[in-house]
Amino acid sequence: MEFIIRNKWLTLRGGSYVKDINEKDVRKVVGKFFTFTRKKRIYDMEGNLKYVVRNKFWKLFARRAYVISPDGHKVAKIRRKIFSLHDRYFIKSDLGEIEIKGNILGYNYHIWLNGVEVAHIARKISLRDSFVLSINDGLDYDFFIALVIAIDNITDEIQDDNRRS
Repeated sequence: MEFIIRNKWLTLRGGSYVKDINEKDVRKVVGKFFTFTRKKRIYDMEGNLKYVVRNKFWKLFARRAYVISPDGHKVAKIRRKIFSLHDRYFIKSDLGEIEIKGNILGYNYHIWLNGVEVAHIARKISLRDSFVLSINDGLDYDFFIALVIAIDNITDEIQDDNRRS
């Protein structure tokens, strides 16, 4: 199954579109107007909350984000590896151990669940952040959409920090 995750052009809240491969809307990602943690909520098209994604507030050296279920349970803790030639993320989740390995440029990521590759993220070159998520059938695709949003949040936070310094 494939999904296109694309940031909105103009938004004060940091929202995104999630579409299927036929460009039909399947999920809404809504950010908050003012937030230190880049909190975003993922809704289905009927308005039901699927997951909340937010960055960790305190960050000394490690970049972290969380995927939270509608009942408030942290279903995944995402940690970006600090010193690595490739972009790498380690996730402890209710599904098991997940590792996301990116290439040097950060345009392609492979997602490994318990040692088996289950998904691929391709960053599209455009004026706004845009990703194609290809995921094996039978998996909770809302969860993997939330992982893409979390990686984008961490990447945006790093870019903002680099602009400030």
